[in-house]
Amino acid sequence: MIGWSFIIIAAFMICLFYFYPMIQAFILSFKSGSGNNLEFSGFDNYIRLFQDPTFWSSVTNTLLYLVIQVPVMIILALLLSVLLNDKSLKFRGFFRTAIFLPCVTSLVAYSVIFKYLFSLDGILNKLLLNLSIISEPIQWLADPFWAKVTIIIAITWRWTGYNMIFYLSSLQNVDKSIYEAAKIDGASSFQQFFKITIPMLKPIILFTSVMSTIGTIQLFDEVMNITQGGPGNATLTISQYIYNLSFKYTPDFGYAATVSYAIVILIVFFSIIQFKVAGDKNERP
Repeated sequence: MIGWSFIIIAAFMICLFYFYPMIQAFILSFKSGSGNNLEFSGFDNYIRLFQDPTFWSSVTNTLLYLVIQVPVMIILALLLSVLLNDKSLKFRGFFRTAIFLPCVTSLVAYSVIFKYLFSLDGILNKLLLNLSIISEPIQWLADPFWAKVTIIIAITWRWTGYNMIFYLSSLQNVDKSIYEAAKIDGASSFQQFFKITIPMLKPIILFTSVMSTIGTIQLFDEVMNITQGGPGNATLTISQYIYNLSFKYTPDFGYAATVSYAIVILIVFFSIIQFKVAGDKNERP
Protein backbone atom coordinates (compact mmCIF):
# COMPACT_ATOMS: atom_id res chain seq x y z
CA MET A 1 0.00 0.00 0.00
CA ILE A 2 2.87 2.36 0.72
CA GLY A 3 4.32 1.70 -2.73
CA TRP A 4 0.95 2.21 -4.42
CA SER A 5 0.44 5.46 -2.51
CA PHE A 6 3.50 6.89 -4.28
CA ILE A 7 2.44 5.91 -7.80
CA ILE A 8 -1.37 5.96 -7.67
CA ILE A 9 -1.70 9.61 -8.73
CA ALA A 10 0.80 9.24 -11.58
CA ALA A 11 -0.84 5.99 -12.69
CA PHE A 12 -4.27 7.64 -12.67
CA MET A 13 -3.02 10.60 -14.72
CA ILE A 14 -1.38 8.28 -17.25
CA CYS A 15 -4.59 6.30 -17.64
CA LEU A 16 -6.66 9.48 -17.91
CA PHE A 17 -4.51 11.36 -20.42
CA TYR A 18 -2.95 8.47 -22.39
CA PHE A 19 -4.93 5.25 -22.33
CA TYR A 20 -8.45 6.71 -22.13
CA PRO A 21 -7.98 8.94 -25.23
CA MET A 22 -6.44 5.99 -27.10
CA ILE A 23 -9.42 3.78 -26.31
CA GLN A 24 -11.90 6.54 -27.18
CA ALA A 25 -10.09 7.20 -30.48
CA PHE A 26 -10.26 3.49 -31.32
CA ILE A 27 -14.01 3.45 -30.60
CA LEU A 28 -14.41 6.66 -32.61
CA SER A 29 -12.73 5.00 -35.61
CA PHE A 30 -15.80 2.76 -35.96
CA LYS A 31 -18.15 5.74 -36.29
CA SER A 32 -19.03 7.88 -39.30
CA GLY A 33 -20.73 11.21 -39.84
CA SER A 34 -19.96 14.91 -39.98
CA GLY A 35 -19.30 17.01 -36.93
CA ASN A 36 -20.81 15.54 -33.77
CA ASN A 37 -23.46 13.57 -35.66
CA LEU A 38 -21.61 10.28 -35.46
CA GLU A 39 -23.15 6.85 -35.80
CA PHE A 40 -21.66 3.39 -35.55
CA SER A 41 -20.62 2.21 -39.03
CA GLY A 42 -18.60 -0.92 -38.34
CA PHE A 43 -15.51 -1.33 -40.52
CA ASP A 44 -16.63 1.21 -43.17
CA ASN A 45 -13.85 3.66 -42.23
CA TYR A 46 -11.18 0.96 -42.49
CA ILE A 47 -12.51 -0.15 -45.87
CA ARG A 48 -12.49 3.48 -47.00
CA LEU A 49 -8.92 3.81 -45.75
CA PHE A 50 -7.60 1.21 -48.20
CA GLN A 51 -9.49 2.86 -51.06
CA ASP A 52 -8.45 6.45 -50.28
CA PRO A 53 -5.82 7.74 -52.77
CA THR A 54 -5.11 10.82 -50.64
CA PHE A 55 -4.29 8.64 -47.66
CA TRP A 56 -1.90 6.50 -49.70
CA SER A 57 -0.31 9.64 -51.08
CA SER A 58 0.30 10.89 -47.53
CA VAL A 59 1.73 7.49 -46.52
CA THR A 60 4.08 7.51 -49.53
CA ASN A 61 5.31 11.01 -48.71
CA THR A 62 5.80 10.20 -45.03
CA LEU A 63 7.72 7.00 -45.76
CA LEU A 64 9.88 8.88 -48.27
CA TYR A 65 10.85 11.39 -45.58
CA LEU A 66 11.52 8.48 -43.23
CA VAL A 67 13.72 6.48 -45.60
CA ILE A 68 15.81 9.46 -46.75
CA GLN A 69 15.90 11.93 -43.88
CA VAL A 70 16.32 9.69 -40.83
CA PRO A 71 19.47 7.84 -42.05
CA VAL A 72 21.03 11.10 -43.28
CA MET A 73 20.31 12.81 -39.97
CA ILE A 74 21.60 9.91 -37.85
CA ILE A 75 24.83 9.58 -39.85
CA LEU A 76 25.40 13.35 -39.86
CA ALA A 77 24.77 13.59 -36.10
CA LEU A 78 27.16 10.70 -35.48
CA LEU A 79 29.96 12.26 -37.54
CA LEU A 80 29.50 15.67 -35.93
CA SER A 81 29.59 14.17 -32.44
CA VAL A 82 32.89 12.40 -33.21
CA LEU A 83 34.41 15.62 -34.57
CA LEU A 84 33.21 17.72 -31.64
CA ASN A 85 34.49 15.17 -29.14
CA ASP A 86 38.07 15.80 -30.28
CA LYS A 87 39.85 17.71 -27.52
CA SER A 88 42.27 19.28 -30.00
CA LEU A 89 39.41 21.12 -31.74
CA LYS A 90 39.24 24.78 -30.83
CA PHE A 91 35.92 26.50 -30.03
CA ARG A 92 34.24 23.14 -29.40
CA GLY A 93 31.70 24.74 -27.07
CA PHE A 94 30.71 27.28 -29.70
CA PHE A 95 30.20 24.65 -32.40
CA ARG A 96 28.23 22.39 -30.08
CA THR A 97 25.93 25.24 -29.10
CA ALA A 98 25.51 26.43 -32.70
CA ILE A 99 24.54 22.97 -33.96
CA PHE A 100 22.17 22.34 -31.05
CA LEU A 101 20.44 25.74 -31.17
CA PRO A 102 18.00 24.83 -33.99
CA CYS A 103 16.41 22.27 -31.63
CA VAL A 104 15.25 24.99 -29.24
CA THR A 105 13.87 27.34 -31.88
CA SER A 106 10.13 27.65 -32.42
CA LEU A 107 8.78 25.20 -35.00
CA VAL A 108 6.53 27.85 -36.52
CA ALA A 109 9.24 30.54 -36.53
CA TYR A 110 11.88 28.45 -38.25
CA SER A 111 9.33 27.07 -40.73
CA VAL A 112 8.36 30.60 -41.75
CA ILE A 113 12.04 31.49 -42.15
CA PHE A 114 12.64 28.43 -44.33
CA LYS A 115 9.59 29.34 -46.40
CA TYR A 116 11.13 32.76 -47.03
CA LEU A 117 14.63 31.38 -47.71
CA PHE A 118 13.35 28.85 -50.25
CA SER A 119 10.81 31.10 -51.97
CA LEU A 120 11.17 31.89 -55.67
CA ASP A 121 12.84 35.24 -54.93
CA GLY A 122 14.39 34.08 -51.67
CA ILE A 123 17.96 34.35 -50.46
CA LEU A 124 18.93 30.82 -51.54
CA ASN A 125 17.93 31.31 -55.17
CA LYS A 126 19.66 34.70 -55.28
CA LEU A 127 22.83 33.18 -53.87
CA LEU A 128 22.82 30.28 -56.35
CA LEU A 129 22.19 32.69 -59.23
CA ASN A 130 25.01 35.01 -58.14
CA LEU A 131 27.38 32.04 -57.94
CA SER A 132 26.25 30.94 -61.44
CA ILE A 133 25.31 27.50 -60.08
CA ILE A 134 21.83 27.78 -61.61
CA SER A 135 20.62 29.75 -64.63
CA GLU A 136 17.08 30.32 -63.39
CA PRO A 137 15.40 30.26 -59.95
CA ILE A 138 14.43 26.84 -58.59
CA GLN A 139 10.76 26.35 -57.76
CA TRP A 140 11.52 25.09 -54.27
CA LEU A 141 7.94 25.29 -53.01
CA ALA A 142 6.01 24.90 -56.27
CA ASP A 143 7.72 21.85 -57.75
CA PRO A 144 6.78 18.46 -56.18
CA PHE A 145 10.37 17.16 -56.13
CA TRP A 146 12.02 20.31 -54.78
CA ALA A 147 9.22 20.80 -52.24
CA LYS A 148 10.08 17.39 -50.74
CA VAL A 149 13.77 18.32 -50.76
CA THR A 150 12.95 21.53 -48.88
CA ILE A 151 11.06 19.64 -46.18
CA ILE A 152 13.89 17.12 -45.79
CA ILE A 153 16.48 19.91 -45.49
CA ALA A 154 14.34 21.71 -42.89
CA ILE A 155 13.86 18.61 -40.73
CA THR A 156 17.53 17.67 -40.94
CA TRP A 157 18.60 21.20 -40.00
CA ARG A 158 16.43 21.24 -36.90
CA TRP A 159 16.89 17.74 -35.47
CA THR A 160 20.49 16.79 -36.26
CA GLY A 161 21.82 18.68 -33.26
CA TYR A 162 19.30 16.97 -30.98
CA ASN A 163 20.63 13.53 -31.87
CA MET A 164 24.22 14.77 -31.83
CA ILE A 165 23.94 15.65 -28.12
CA PHE A 166 23.02 12.04 -27.26
CA TYR A 167 26.02 10.68 -29.16
CA LEU A 168 28.34 13.32 -27.75
CA SER A 169 27.35 12.62 -24.15
CA SER A 170 27.84 8.89 -24.72
CA LEU A 171 31.25 9.35 -26.34
CA GLN A 172 32.44 11.31 -23.33
CA ASN A 173 31.68 8.30 -21.15
CA VAL A 174 33.75 5.91 -23.28
CA ASP A 175 37.02 4.95 -21.60
CA LYS A 176 39.86 6.70 -23.46
CA SER A 177 42.16 3.76 -22.78
CA ILE A 178 40.18 1.75 -25.35
CA TYR A 179 41.20 4.15 -28.11
CA GLU A 180 44.76 4.34 -26.80
CA ALA A 181 45.04 0.55 -26.90
CA ALA A 182 43.66 0.55 -30.45
CA LYS A 183 46.27 3.13 -31.51
CA ILE A 184 49.05 1.01 -30.03
CA ASP A 185 47.75 -1.98 -32.00
CA GLY A 186 47.96 0.12 -35.17
CA ALA A 187 44.25 0.77 -35.72
CA SER A 188 43.54 3.77 -37.96
CA SER A 189 40.94 6.43 -37.15
CA PHE A 190 38.65 4.82 -39.70
CA GLN A 191 38.97 1.42 -38.00
CA GLN A 192 38.46 2.94 -34.56
CA PHE A 193 35.25 4.57 -35.72
CA PHE A 194 33.71 1.35 -37.04
CA LYS A 195 35.23 -1.11 -34.54
CA ILE A 196 34.95 0.92 -31.34
CA THR A 197 32.78 4.04 -31.63
CA ILE A 198 29.77 2.56 -33.41
CA PRO A 199 29.61 -0.64 -31.26
CA MET A 200 29.91 1.44 -28.07
CA LEU A 201 27.12 3.75 -29.25
CA LYS A 202 24.84 0.93 -30.40
CA PRO A 203 22.15 1.46 -27.69
CA ILE A 204 22.07 5.23 -28.31
CA ILE A 205 21.93 4.75 -32.08
CA LEU A 206 18.96 2.43 -31.59
CA PHE A 207 17.25 4.94 -29.28
CA THR A 208 17.75 7.91 -31.61
CA SER A 209 16.68 5.84 -34.63
CA VAL A 210 13.42 4.81 -32.97
CA MET A 211 12.67 8.32 -31.69
CA SER A 212 13.50 9.88 -35.07
CA THR A 213 11.26 7.34 -36.80
CA ILE A 214 8.37 8.19 -34.48
CA GLY A 215 8.90 11.92 -34.98
CA THR A 216 9.09 11.63 -38.78
CA ILE A 217 5.96 9.49 -39.04
CA GLN A 218 4.16 12.14 -36.94
CA LEU A 219 5.61 15.00 -39.03
CA PHE A 220 3.23 17.95 -39.18
CA ASP A 221 4.58 21.41 -38.31
CA GLU A 222 7.15 21.83 -41.08
CA VAL A 223 4.85 20.64 -43.85
CA MET A 224 1.92 22.67 -42.55
CA ASN A 225 3.89 25.91 -42.31
CA ILE A 226 6.22 25.63 -45.31
CA THR A 227 4.21 23.98 -48.11
CA GLN A 228 0.72 23.37 -46.63
CA GLY A 229 1.00 19.87 -48.10
CA GLY A 230 1.37 21.16 -51.65
CA PRO A 231 1.84 21.38 -54.44
CA GLY A 232 -1.05 19.00 -55.14
CA ASN A 233 -0.52 16.91 -51.97
CA ALA A 234 3.10 16.28 -53.02
CA THR A 235 4.35 16.91 -49.46
CA LEU A 236 1.21 15.92 -47.54
CA THR A 237 1.93 13.80 -44.45
CA ILE A 238 -0.37 11.49 -42.51
CA SER A 239 -0.60 13.89 -39.56
CA GLN A 240 -1.53 16.79 -41.81
CA TYR A 241 -4.16 14.65 -43.51
CA ILE A 242 -5.65 13.91 -40.09
CA TYR A 243 -5.71 17.66 -39.39
CA ASN A 244 -7.40 18.34 -42.73
CA LEU A 245 -10.03 15.68 -42.09
CA SER A 246 -10.76 17.13 -38.65
CA PHE A 247 -10.59 20.88 -39.20
CA LYS A 248 -10.02 21.86 -42.84
CA TYR A 249 -12.49 19.72 -44.73
CA THR A 250 -16.00 18.91 -43.51
CA PRO A 251 -15.19 17.52 -40.04
CA ASP A 252 -15.02 13.73 -40.16
CA PHE A 253 -13.63 12.77 -36.78
CA GLY A 254 -14.42 9.08 -37.17
CA TYR A 255 -12.35 8.69 -40.31
CA ALA A 256 -9.62 10.96 -38.88
CA ALA A 257 -9.36 8.58 -35.90
CA THR A 258 -9.06 5.66 -38.32
CA VAL A 259 -6.18 7.38 -40.13
CA SER A 260 -4.53 8.15 -36.79
CA TYR A 261 -4.40 4.44 -36.01
CA ALA A 262 -2.52 3.95 -39.26
CA ILE A 263 0.24 6.04 -37.63
CA VAL A 264 0.17 3.76 -34.59
CA ILE A 265 0.56 0.68 -36.79
CA LEU A 266 3.43 2.23 -38.77
CA ILE A 267 5.28 3.29 -35.61
CA VAL A 268 4.94 -0.16 -34.03
CA PHE A 269 5.98 -1.85 -37.29
CA PHE A 270 9.14 0.21 -37.83
CA SER A 271 10.08 0.16 -34.14
CA ILE A 272 9.94 -3.64 -34.08
CA ILE A 273 12.07 -3.81 -37.24
CA GLN A 274 14.68 -1.49 -35.73
CA PHE A 275 14.81 -3.48 -32.49
CA LYS A 276 15.18 -6.71 -34.44
CA VAL A 277 17.92 -5.33 -36.68
CA ALA A 278 19.91 -3.36 -34.09
CA GLY A 279 18.92 -4.99 -30.80
CA ASP A 280 20.06 -8.16 -29.13
CA LYS A 281 18.03 -11.35 -29.16
CA ASN A 282 16.81 -10.77 -25.64
CA GLU A 283 15.73 -7.15 -26.25
CA ARG A 284 12.08 -6.24 -26.73
CA PRO A 285 10.57 -2.93 -27.88
